Amino acid sequence: MINSNIAKRYARAFFEIAGEDQKYEVYYNELMLFSSVMDEHVDLRELLLNPVFNQEEKKLVLNLILQKINLSSTTANFLKLLADKRRIGILSEVEHCYRKLMDDALKRIRVHVTTAFPLSPELSDMLQGRLEELTGKRVKMVISEDRSLLGGIVVGVGDMLYDGSIKTQLHNLKESLWGGTIDHGENQSRRNQ
Repeated sequence: MINSNIAKRYARAFFEIAGEDQKYEVYYNELMLFSSVMDEHVDLRELLLNPVFNQEEKKLVLNLILQKINLSSTTANFLKLLADKRRIGILSEVEHCYRKLMDDALKRIRVHVTTAFPLSPELSDMLQGRLEELTGKRVKMVISEDRSLLGGIVVGVGDMLYDGSIKTQLHNLKESLWGGTIDHGENQSRRNQ
């Protein structure tokens, strides 16, 4: 909880700077880039997070990395600040909080769509248009496939989950037929009597 509040404060501060520069998405993409570099290079992550290494060594390595991936000076300075304050370990939380602030400011919402089979471009566009009508915001869809759904679609909008999959419909039908609490074996033997 404490780290979450700290991450929100850093994210809000960086977000305000991005607003002044009118570069919400540019800075967000740079945060994601650096975060992905840390995720891909475990040794780098361990060096930056490990208290055994002194801050000067960490700064030197961080500066070398920042030069190689060519981030804006604003994002580079923000990352250096996180490192100086020993907060680089909460970067993914900062990134997540920043993204929420950015999406709100840009009147955008992220929607996770899971389907049993690939969506055609036409169906994808139609779904996006309908979701934009329902939410009143620009929709950024992340589409994934899960063949276990059998058919239909599952849509996650914020904290809400709309499950229209055949798998769930069959499960609900089964529960309503069996009453949910009756042992299926007992129910079968009663019908056979």
